[in-house]
Amino acid sequence: MGDQQLPFALLIAGPTASGKSALALALAERLRGVVINADSMQLYRELRILTARPTPEEEARAPHRLYGVRPAAEAASVAWWRGAALAEMEAAQAAGRLPILCGGTGLYFHALTVGLAEIPPVPAEARAEARRLLAELGPAALHARLAAEDPETAARLRPSDSQRIARAFEVWRGTGRGLAAWQREGRATGPAPWRFAALLLDPPRPALRAAIAARWEAMLAAGALEEVRALLALGLDPALPAMRAHGVPELAAHLAGRISLEEAGRRAVLAMGQYTKRQATWFRHHPLAAPTDTHTIHARFAGLEQFSESHWQQILRFIDGRR
Repeated sequence: MGDQQLPFALLIAGPTASGKSALALALAERLRGVVINADSMQLYRELRILTARPTPEEEARAPHRLYGVRPAAEAASVAWWRGAALAEMEAAQAAGRLPILCGGTGLYFHALTVGLAEIPPVPAEARAEARRLLAELGPAALHARLAAEDPETAARLRPSDSQRIARAFEVWRGTGRGLAAWQREGRATGPAPWRFAALLLDPPRPALRAAIAARWEAMLAAGALEEVRALLALGLDPALPAMRAHGVPELAAHLAGRISLEEAGRRAVLAMGQYTKRQATWFRHHPLAAPTDTHTIHARFAGLEQFSESHWQQILRFIDGRR
């Protein structure tokens, strides 16, 4: 099948608070699209507020898929998301709609446009050992232990990223090889059989910092504290991804009486700002599609109204030229 015979999908990516969801919704309304979530935290149903999921009113304006579809008690893998996203893309195409994948999780886009590496199953004993050591030593110490055995993989991980550290340790312990080595060796799945065009949002840092601070205040006003209280009441493993979503550890510390609400906000806004830097770096080094199919829109993204009509025409021409 020639490239032009492959179905077409649009990717909208960028750092947290850059305006991706608003842009995706507006394009879905204009182009008869379906917005498909490509953000790892917006998958979890218990975290609508803190992950800034589309509101019910926004979801009513255009179809939205893969938002709030997983319980916080179950970690979602990249492979699971890829399969679910492909199914939603095919359903959108069958309905005569344009799939619009929107999010800030670079690995999700990479899995879709490049593929996934094949990693052998990890024995249950290795997985149990990794979880035990994480609980006993903490993520930083387990990261140091991983670095001694698999420095290549450890160098890619933050010492505080407990879930990925445990995963990397169990792969090394269970297979005798590092996760980075398995990923480098080859791909079990190649690129999805689709044509992609990407819009990468890249707002200036000062505008992004202001948007993050404003988002935090809006989240608190919308009930973020009660959302975390309800999440904590589930008694979940603190290593689960949902328990590490931005704002959850900070508000949990406040609810436990360890820090003030102001300090929780300061820490959460700082953590989100640091995360957006890592997101921007990732997207700079990992093209979402072929380089000629990636278009960067520079603007202020406090809201969709910041886009002028000239921006809209530019975006629509870019999409039309690749469909």
